[in-house]
Amino acid sequence: MNYRVEVKKDLCISSAKCVSDAPKIFKFDQDELAEPVSETTQEQLAVLIRLARNCPGEAITIYDENGSAISLE
Repeated sequence: MNYRVEVKKDLCISSAKCVSDAPKIFKFDQDELAEPVSETTQEQLAVLIRLARNCPGEAITIYDENGSAISLE
């Protein structure tokens, strides 16, 4: 199963936690805001959930193949 990751640019504070912890998943755009590199896989889901939970701006949302947001609980 693949997952789509969205970073809400208006909430991203450029802390670099996601980019430094998962450079294969996130990178900085030209404005130094995080953005996903590509869709992610089941194997990366635990990392994504941890990053989303720890995002200081609460800017990361993970969606499943059906477009439903994944619970971070």
